[in-house]
Amino acid sequence: MTSSATENSRFLRVSQLSKHFNDVKAVDQVSLDIAQGEIFALLGGSGCGKSTLLRMLAGFESPTSGEIHLAGEPIGALPPYERPINMMFQSYALFPHLTVAQNIAFGLERDRLPKAEVQARVQEMLALVQLKPYAQRKPHQLSGGQQQRVALARSLAKRPRLLLLEEPLGALDKKLREQTQIELVAILKKVGVTCVMVTHDQEEAMAMADRIAVMRDGRILQMGAPKDIYETPNSRFVAEFIGNVNLFSGRVTEDEPDHVVIDSPECRHYVSHGITGTADMPVSVALRPEKICLSMTEPTAEARELPQEAGCNQVQGCITGVGYFGSFTTYHLRTESGLTLKATLSNAARHDEHPLGQGDAVWAWWDGSDVVVLTQ
Repeated sequence: MTSSATENSRFLRVSQLSKHFNDVKAVDQVSLDIAQGEIFALLGGSGCGKSTLLRMLAGFESPTSGEIHLAGEPIGALPPYERPINMMFQSYALFPHLTVAQNIAFGLERDRLPKAEVQARVQEMLALVQLKPYAQRKPHQLSGGQQQRVALARSLAKRPRLLLLEEPLGALDKKLREQTQIELVAILKKVGVTCVMVTHDQEEAMAMADRIAVMRDGRILQMGAPKDIYETPNSRFVAEFIGNVNLFSGRVTEDEPDHVVIDSPECRHYVSHGITGTADMPVSVALRPEKICLSMTEPTAEARELPQEAGCNQVQGCITGVGYFGSFTTYHLRTESGLTLKATLSNAARHDEHPLGQGDAVWAWWDGSDVVVLTQ
């Protein structure tokens, strides 16, 4: 890798960053590298440290220890107004008495830019967020999604090298949020600005970010692309926090380079990869609801991708609940051991000739390649 490529991949570098409030470690020894032009999400529940980390990047909080570098330059000691960073808050913080154009121009005028340059930059931002027809409206005359775009335009108008977003779509309803996610990512990619966003909404992080860091108790538990975080979580916490998951508790009975066998109270699991564990080692088996197949009869060996999985990776249960969501249906199954499983089936056909209903006894089964074995 060339030195230029290395610098781009480490455009924002956070090294051993900590923030203590008396005896509370809000952020604890966090290190990460963010590439130039990347959209990076800090994801976690309330109190995990993600907002405190964002505020240290912005300069609103001073680190207890650690360093922050942007484009190779240390910025940890700089006040907020000297950092080439802008932050967009969840509330948008638009000035209600100013028009859309005046809101966008506000920061530029404070920096005493020439009037012609301010006007040109405002027109550029209005075009970018597709709000030219609304330039003379006040914020209360706009929809939530339009207000969000005004706040984004104002944040981008000063051409920051780093953009910080705090719960950027939290004020929008579900349908508008999904639409705005796509628009927001398209704008950020078009501008090419590096972006760090904070959210507690896993769907928002999955839809918008190039990479995600899952935080808990001030630390990063796992970092990677959305698909990697979802498909290969490294702990029970991450597996449960990202999406829906079924978890079986069991013990290793056989571990070979190409497979592992795990016995749980519900069934025997044959997993098509080894884990280099030890005999009788306690583990958890994580299985996403959409990986499960349901049938009224016990699955045959022919239905399996691998013959050795016959009799494994299957359990019988009773449907205790059905939720229809249009494109998919969710089934809740209770097994003889008392474990409740969640299975999600796509509604590919308009009419189901043999619909499953509450009270039906069914078999749930899955492929050994679709599970993840967790040791923590």
